[in-house]
Amino acid sequence: MTFRILGLPADNFTHLFALSDSELAAQGGVRRTVDGKYPCRVSLTDSKPGEELLLINYEHHPVDSPYRMRFAIFLREGDQTYDKVNEVPEQFRNRILAVRSFDARAMMVSNQLVDGNEIEPVLEKMLGPLNVDYLHVHFAAAGCYAAKVQRA
Repeated sequence: MTFRILGLPADNFTHLFALSDSELAAQGGVRRTVDGKYPCRVSLTDSKPGEELLLINYEHHPVDSPYRMRFAIFLREGDQTYDKVNEVPEQFRNRILAVRSFDARAMMVSNQLVDGNEIEPVLEKMLGPLNVDYLHVHFAAAGCYAAKVQRA
């Protein structure tokens, strides 16, 4: 089975980078110069020390079910949306990931922890059942949203 991994749409966030720090704060966001690797949810790449990122609260699962979710995410200006078939972003490697499957009513079907170096067979297996509509990948340690996975 083939899978497609999607970062968040870059166009949804472009306007945020033009805001002043006080305007960004009024929306619950902050600008950070980072000291290490932080995961951009648009490009699904990690930052480098010294880069400026936005940290915002984002509703990544805006559904009408008990599994509606929002959490903090990092964004880097100018990044393009990750959208690839049967390719796993390097950002997922060497991290423990939580993969959650959902049906068409946005109800969780199953979940599994996986080492990011071994994620491909887990994605294929979890997309297998006919009642599964899509997957969400989260970084297990922080619990934050990483990306959406669909059948390709």
